[in-house]
Amino acid sequence: MADALELELKHLIIDTLELEDVTPEDIDREEPLFVEGLGLDSIDALELGLALQKTYGIKLEADSEESRRHFANLKSLAALVEERRVD
Repeated sequence: MADALELELKHLIIDTLELEDVTPEDIDREEPLFVEGLGLDSIDALELGLALQKTYGIKLEADSEESRRHFANLKSLAALVEERRVD
């Protein structure tokens, strides 16, 4: 289940942020999503947060330490979705 969710999230990240030169295989589950790693920025975080809210019904605090922790990498993002998603 986690693998399917992680693949889904990879596609969501790529599609939402229009990362044309990135494939799902390029996103490592342990690699940081922001700054080093995938190289996303705060604008990307806002867009991704909105996409998560729309897709999974997840509400996030915009600038909380908890949100930063959840956005650390794909693995932590998948854990957040598993925990909070509204089916």
